[in-house]
Amino acid sequence: MNRDKKTLALYGAFVVLALFAFYKGYSLLRGEKPEQAQKAAAEASAPGELAVDLNEKQVAAIKSGEAGSKSFAIERKAVGNIDFNQNMLTQVFTPYQGRIINAYPNVGDKVEKDQVLFTIDSPDLLTAESTLIAAAGVLKLQNATLSRAQKMKSFGGASQQAVDQSTSDQQTAEGALKSARDAVRIFGKTDAEIDKIIQERKADPRLIVKSPMTGYVTSRNAAPGLFVQPGVAPAPFIVADLSTMWMLANIPESDTPDLRVGQEVRARVAAYPDREFKGKISVMGASVDPNTRRVFVRSEVEDPDHSLRAGMFANFVIGIGDSKEGVAVPTTAVVREGDGSMTIWIVKSERHFVRRTVTLGHQQDGFYEIVEGLQPGEKIVTEGAIFLSNILAGGAD
Repeated sequence: MNRDKKTLALYGAFVVLALFAFYKGYSLLRGEKPEQAQKAAAEASAPGELAVDLNEKQVAAIKSGEAGSKSFAIERKAVGNIDFNQNMLTQVFTPYQGRIINAYPNVGDKVEKDQVLFTIDSPDLLTAESTLIAAAGVLKLQNATLSRAQKMKSFGGASQQAVDQSTSDQQTAEGALKSARDAVRIFGKTDAEIDKIIQERKADPRLIVKSPMTGYVTSRNAAPGLFVQPGVAPAPFIVADLSTMWMLANIPESDTPDLRVGQEVRARVAAYPDREFKGKISVMGASVDPNTRRVFVRSEVEDPDHSLRAGMFANFVIGIGDSKEGVAVPTTAVVREGDGSMTIWIVKSERHFVRRTVTLGHQQDGFYEIVEGLQPGEKIVTEGAIFLSNILAGGAD
């Protein structure tokens, strides 16, 4: 039995040597050199791979390079819009009803704190100032009456009861004047203005409404003759601090586990395609929209030069983690095939190219991350990949 096994082994070895000798002899008869055989072996496609051979003219349209590595940031993208920072926006209403006399700044104008926005003819202010003037007159009269009663008492011309009554009336008049001054002060009048009203005994019904903050007028509904009331919309003026703006987006619910308040956000708008606006997430919605299956996300972005405008569309990029290294190829090297697969072309030799299916990761700065199907250093077609795919499909010569 062992002898039969040895015989079979020798016979097999003899057959292998005979086939090798036949191949070498056939190669010599064809004039094929060993290095040419190695080249042919290198150009052979692996099972399942599709290859293309080009002529000299076609090769001139192809550019190639080695696959490299690049640091890819872990990000999520979304589309949203710009809005005013509602936490830094004030609707300026009149504190009392009346008709507008004058309105000063226009939309887009910068206003400082305590700058006059508009004035109104206020019947309430007129009533308060009239009461003030009357109270001042009563106090003046009671002061004179008390002084006269005290003088008459000194030589027996008046009783102590009369003096006490005059003192009580004078103190009541003092309290009424103080109350009247406070009522006028509520309308924004200063002590100097109140003293002037008393001295001139002239009521001024103009109520001055000032800006409560420094900012820009974003809306104006005030016009001379318009009757306005406290808290009744629309507000005569809206003033906003535009140093920060809101960016509003709706994120797919599948991305919400990666997002949190405080993460950095970068945004671009069509008006400034080469500029990046930076900010941070300030609010994340507490619920998912049942129709869109998305979650509301709000970010605050610094805009010191007031370039952004409410209503602008913006593309958001939200960083969700540290960068990672990956195999990188130019976006021009990747072809989306008709079946939806993503492919690249491997350079096997000067004119021989093999198509390979790959799995893509992130896309940043003109590069794709190749998650699977390619190793760093492999030579690939960087420009003209779609041309090769067309040749393979029979769409180009």
